Amino acid sequence: MKSLFIAWQAPDTRFWHTVGRLTRDGGGYQFSYTQGAQASPSFEYLGRMIDKKSVYYSDELFPLFSNRLLDSSRPEYPDYLEWMGIGSEAHEMELLARSGGVRGTDKLCLFPEVEPNERGEVELYFFSHGLRYLNEEEREAVSNLVSGEHLQLTVEHLQLTVEDGNASDSFALLLETAEPQRVGYCPRYLNQGFREVLKRESIQLEVERVNSDAPLQFQLLCKAQFILPAGFDLYGADEYQSLAEGKMAA
Repeated sequence: MKSLFIAWQAPDTRFWHTVGRLTRDGGGYQFSYTQGAQASPSFEYLGRMIDKKSVYYSDELFPLFSNRLLDSSRPEYPDYLEWMGIGSEAHEMELLARSGGVRGTDKLCLFPEVEPNERGEVELYFFSHGLRYLNEEEREAVSNLVSGEHLQLTVEHLQLTVEDGNASDSFALLLETAEPQRVGYCPRYLNQGFREVLKRESIQLEVERVNSDAPLQFQLLCKAQFILPAGFDLYGADEYQSLAEGKMAA
């Protein structure tokens, strides 16, 4: 895992904006703001990285992001790795990509910049969002899922999802089983890209792991596989483009 994008939720509109990009290059790290950092007047800056036009470098992972990793000395750390579906040898960037680096003290989320293979195939993992909005029967359905079961990604339920409380995200996508049974929502950072892909290609979505004993945000891990449509860039929108003009050591 070489690069992660950072999404930030505006407190007034609840819209999510891609505000930065974190890259591991060799033995070090670099961070730069993206054009999404200019989308909301409520956004200022992250951590001590005040200048939005600079590229920040560090030999170690910036504290803003390392503090989002569970300490390996914690007794629940083996369970944490199991929930993520990755081994103890996983790099910290991979852990951030899989977990999202979410904390209750702010509105930030990290997500991976994935690249298609030589056949144009993309594979990415994400946890189902919004499980707290499910009713008791729907939460039970999540617990009863079996790894490898296919989920149906249903764009036709978009309007229903908006009426159910996602009016702040007009691109919201619902995750359902074949019955259909609602088992959560796609993360907002995937919605627009997935909708564009679905106009030309199908998306195969599988249950990778069900962690009934985990916190809600880690209970349903999904794997998406699809062919990237010719000429389409998942990260081509303006909000993903760098604002950087200069360099600065962290």
